[in-house]
Amino acid sequence: MDWASLGGLFLGLSALLLGQHLEGGHVGSLLQPAAFVVVFAGTVGAVLLQSGMGNFLRGVAMARWIIAPPKDGFAAASLQIQAWSATARREGLLSLERFQESARDPFVAKGLRLIVDGAEQGKIREILEVDISSYERKERQAVKIWEAAGGYAPTIGILGAVLGLIHVMENLSEPARLGSGIAVAFVATIYGVGLANLVFLPIANKLKAIVAEEVSRREMLADIFFSIAGGDNARVIQEKMSAYR
Repeated sequence: MDWASLGGLFLGLSALLLGQHLEGGHVGSLLQPAAFVVVFAGTVGAVLLQSGMGNFLRGVAMARWIIAPPKDGFAAASLQIQAWSATARREGLLSLERFQESARDPFVAKGLRLIVDGAEQGKIREILEVDISSYERKERQAVKIWEAAGGYAPTIGILGAVLGLIHVMENLSEPARLGSGIAVAFVATIYGVGLANLVFLPIANKLKAIVAEEVSRREMLADIFFSIAGGDNARVIQEKMSAYR
């Protein structure tokens, strides 16, 4: 559980509510369903139009990493690499087949399979680099839905404000109905700017950092597979591992 993310979100939203209270306003005045529907649904629609359903669903699923980020892959990989290196030096490259069969990570299984199959070093690196590039491209496309939401939300908030002002202008002859229209107008802007800068953009930046870390782990593994295939000793492999931390 990433308590820093939860605390940051809570602190950001609390700052808005506390500021509203200190200014003498009512917190309830910020709860405008019409404004929320315009901003949230409008933003989701714009993001769907840009990204497509596949990237949208993948990006939404990745949001769980904000609260429960993936485990440190480098620590687990270090123990595995030491076992691979020692086994390959002692029993030969074909002995890595048992590690391949038990590997849960498809990328690890592919790297070990290439070594066991006797692929050339250059081919191993080439194939794994293509795999890494494909993974990074797909993940970044999914993360972009949050960046897009952060870009669209403020503008759609302004649209919500304009709709509220149109409602005000239509009811100038009924002063009792003016207050609700003005409230929707200003609250829509708050929702748009607030969601963009307190939720959408922070999520996008954190997910990009998580993806970058996973890409770095895969690059390390690709480098290690290259070294194991070439018969490098444990010291060389250890030095390569340390360069990625």
